[in-house]
Amino acid sequence: MRKIILLTCLCLYAIVSIAQLTSNANKTYTNFPGIDYVFIFNGITSSSDITYTGTGTTINWYKFSDPNTSISTFAYISPEDGTGYTLVVDGIKTNIWVIDYNNYLPVSNTTFEPDNSSSQCTVVSLNVNPAIPLLIYKTPDNVSHTITRNCNIYYKTLKWDGATWQPKDTTVAVTLPASQLSVPAPYTNTTFTLIGDQFANTTDPGKNTFSISSAPYSASAVISHLTTVVTSRSHLKNNEALAPSDANPINFSAPIDVQFLSNANVLVTQYYNWGIYKDNKLIIKRTDKDNSYTFTDAGSYTIKLTISNSTCSFSDSLTVIVSESALYVPDVFTPNGDGFNDEFRVAYKSLINFQCWVYNRWGRQVYYWNDPTKGWDGNINGKKATPGPYFYVIKALGSDKKVYKLSGDINLLRGTSGN
Repeated sequence: MRKIILLTCLCLYAIVSIAQLTSNANKTYTNFPGIDYVFIFNGITSSSDITYTGTGTTINWYKFSDPNTSISTFAYISPEDGTGYTLVVDGIKTNIWVIDYNNYLPVSNTTFEPDNSSSQCTVVSLNVNPAIPLLIYKTPDNVSHTITRNCNIYYKTLKWDGATWQPKDTTVAVTLPASQLSVPAPYTNTTFTLIGDQFANTTDPGKNTFSISSAPYSASAVISHLTTVVTSRSHLKNNEALAPSDANPINFSAPIDVQFLSNANVLVTQYYNWGIYKDNKLIIKRTDKDNSYTFTDAGSYTIKLTISNSTCSFSDSLTVIVSESALYVPDVFTPNGDGFNDEFRVAYKSLINFQCWVYNRWGRQVYYWNDPTKGWDGNINGKKATPGPYFYVIKALGSDKKVYKLSGDINLLRGTSGN
């Protein structure tokens, strides 16, 4: 039991001894394997020190390079860059490594530039020349360990906000050492700035002491975001059975004019190649920035866009489904001014030609129209038509080439509103 208590006390004493080192170093770290402390100074001067503040009585300092020769018996030492020390207090060892951070900064002529030998369409590789010095520490057995330097690369790109491309500040975390640093390719001209690292400053840990910027970079990556502008046709307004949808695939009822917007990053994109395919067969090809087309035939269409410059290209596509035609005729309407069913209108899909004649019971034509979005309001020459049955004849042609020849009775009913 006494041995266990003694060992426990010795361990606690060792922990206390290690914890009672102080320094005017900018940062102190205790999480590196094989060593107790790493002291990082932001410039070692004659006033820099590492001091033992514990209650031990026998103190000796040694360098890793000569573990048998004590260099000091005082409580403090004046540290040197790139040097390991062992502090022995009453037989308890504490191992220390010292770094002067100012000796590991990039030299004044360090450059940070894209690697022009590699593709820059999806990823930009950046070279640091000359390489930023390695931060290392050694353990008492002279084994070197590289310390990872956490840095950030800042630059601008573009982000689609649902309507336009907007500038976006981008941050990419990178680690050194590395032969190359890579970031997603920007979609606009920018400058890359490497800022590091986590060891840079003690009084303000968020502030970094080195920053390297590239020369202005001309973007190569191209991107587009296809959108459409269509003729507004609400089925609630004009009795169309299929209104245009915004989804992909887009469902349209013909005939309809559609403008396809490329929404490319115009400062980088040079060439536009549009293709409209029906059932996988090319039917039209254009090279404008945007593209318009009138759909008159039912079927499945693919709209393909490839944008490019001398280096990069990007492709996007939309599927358009032009519905098969349909025509539905009511058997009654009530032109009483209540806002409901006040006109004799057909419901339809994809009609590219339409005609309707209305006759009274004696066979006299009382109304005619040729636009399926319109109808008969129940008036004849500006006067209210007599309630009762009327006879209609309809001829129409669908986008799928279907021919409609319909006839039948339509009943005009009026309510009690006096209309």
